[in-house]
Amino acid sequence: MGKGGGCVPSKKRSAESPDQDPPNPDGDGPVPAQERAPAAAAAEVTAPVTENHAQTIKKLRIFIIFYSMYGHVELMARRIKKGVDSIDGVEGVLYRVPETLTSEVLEQMRVPQRDVEVPVISAEQLVEADGLLFGFPTRFGSMASQMKAFFDSTGGLWHEQRLAGVPAGFFVSTGTQGGGQETTACNSKKQLHQEQYRR
Repeated sequence: MGKGGGCVPSKKRSAESPDQDPPNPDGDGPVPAQERAPAAAAAEVTAPVTENHAQTIKKLRIFIIFYSMYGHVELMARRIKKGVDSIDGVEGVLYRVPETLTSEVLEQMRVPQRDVEVPVISAEQLVEADGLLFGFPTRFGSMASQMKAFFDSTGGLWHEQRLAGVPAGFFVSTGTQGGGQETTACNSKKQLHQEQYRR
């Protein structure tokens, strides 16, 4: 293979030991760490850095945003979060949309107290997510007005295309069979496309 290649023995080597270097009493034996080749020293330094780097990898954050009046959709959202969290490198974050009904109306409807640990989301926070899941009950074949109001508040994000390319999906629930799930899902899909979440 060219001059000095490994396949042809060098003429400069002694005939007795063509495959061995001559012994060097001063150089043989363990090499102190200070005198090792830079590549070997670098390997020792980078090994723990690589381990630490694996621990600091940022998790993908999936925002699970829901509206739930009596807790049924919230239960679904929590189950979805449990599934999302079971995937390595992915984290589910629960949010609820702002309520549009007054406290007096909610009290008359006997709506239970909300879990204060689940924060209310603003439209601007959507840009922090790596993926979006929206959950809401069906109301007369459409989404709940609270979720519709939240979608309507994202007009500025749509105008600036700040959510273009962010994957999104939704989940719905209704209290009766044939209570509008199909039309709710169909109308919600149209709404998501209009809001430029799934491009």
